[in-house]
Order: sequence, then C-alpha cells, then structure tokens
Amino acid sequence: MSTATCAASYAKLLSRLKPAASRNWLKALRALLDFAVAEGFRPDNPAAGIKFRKYKAKSHHAWTPDEIAQFESHWAIGTKPRLAMALLLYTAQRRGDVVRMGPQHIRGNSIYVKQQKTGTELQIPISAELRAVLENTRVQSLTFLTTERGTPYRAGEFSDWFRRQCDAAGLPKHCVAHGLRHARATQLAEAGASPHQIAAITGHKTLTEVARYTKIADQARMAREAGELIANRK
Repeated sequence: MSTATCAASYAKLLSRLKPAASRNWLKALRALLDFAVAEGFRPDNPAAGIKFRKYKAKSHHAWTPDEIAQFESHWAIGTKPRLAMALLLYTAQRRGDVVRMGPQHIRGNSIYVKQQKTGTELQIPISAELRAVLENTRVQSLTFLTTERGTPYRAGEFSDWFRRQCDAAGLPKHCVAHGLRHARATQLAEAGASPHQIAAITGHKTLTEVARYTKIADQARMAREAGELIANRK
C-alpha cells in the first residue's frame, strides 16, 4: 500500500476519535511505524505527515473556600467523606494516588507518594488540618479509604462515590474530586508560594499549569494593593 493511501486511511481512522484520544493514537502509531522502518518492514512512516488535532484540555473547577467549608460542615471529622476530602485537598494529589495512600506511607511529619501517572516521588508535609483528620478517623486497612466491601477503591469507583458525598452536602456538580487538587494549588499560590514550590507538592512535571495559579494570585494581590493605594489617598 502506498504512503499516501496509508496516510489517508490512518487520518480517516483518527478522525473518528475524540481529539485527545486521536493524539494518543497518532503518537503510538508513529512509534510503531518508526519501528517498522527501522526493521525494514516499510520504506517510510506514513503517519509522519499527519498533524495532531488541536484541542483544549478540560480544566476542572477549583473549589472555593465556601464550597470547602460547606463540605466540611456537612461531613464531620471522623467520617470517611471528610477523610477523603482532606486527603485530596491537603496532599494535592490525583484521585488515583489518593486511593492508594495508607498508614504505611506516613513517616514522621510527611506522607510519601509515588505518583501513578508520572512516577514522580514526593514527600509531602502533613498539614495541621490533615493531621487532625487522620488522628481522629479510624482506619483498619492498608489504604485509608476502602469500599463497603473493605477493598481499595478503583479510581472511577471512587469518583462516583465521592460525587454522591458532594451531592449529600448540597454542592454543585462542578465540585469534583480533582477540583480539590486545583484548590490546594490556588491556596498555595495565594499564600505566596512560587511555581517551583507548588510543583514540589503537586508533582507537576512542567511549570506551565502551575504558573497559571500564581499568575491569578499575583493579579488579585496587585489589584488589592492598587485599590488600597487609591483608598489611602482619600
């Protein structure tokens, strides 16, 4: 099959996928065909000239202080939902990492995490808020969070369960588990943490997304300061 024919077939196949999935498939296809070229199975890589489809990654809503307070007001310390929220917020980790955390990951005043998505190893200080929740919540498993069956949660299963806890607390649909990771990054930025300091907690590989939080925090801070300058002149 000619290069042009192959490329057209691949492009048609990729067009049926969502943009993000299309990009992942194209990356894998290019790698496979590069291998075929290296091994002499093909003279060229038909996927090399196919362009990645543009897409804008979905950004999760960062919980506001009022939304966090509403959840905490409904779910007291000692309940599983409060423990889940505290782990998500104060470690700033993804749900897939939170559901794997357990007592054995605590050493001294830190909780140790190896991120499932990136393999990044982190040592995260345990905040006073998280410490209070951990010390007052009964845990009888190798993971802090378990299903009604006593087994660890799968990531998707945990999201569905956590959504129900948010519903019970009367929170809007945009308040999802991952939004607490964004909320913590926002808190850190507003406290004056640098992008590198925030990334040391969140484990982001690049500073592009992290810088967004500090940029917003800096804008808000400068706006307040500008307003105070005007007020002081009156």
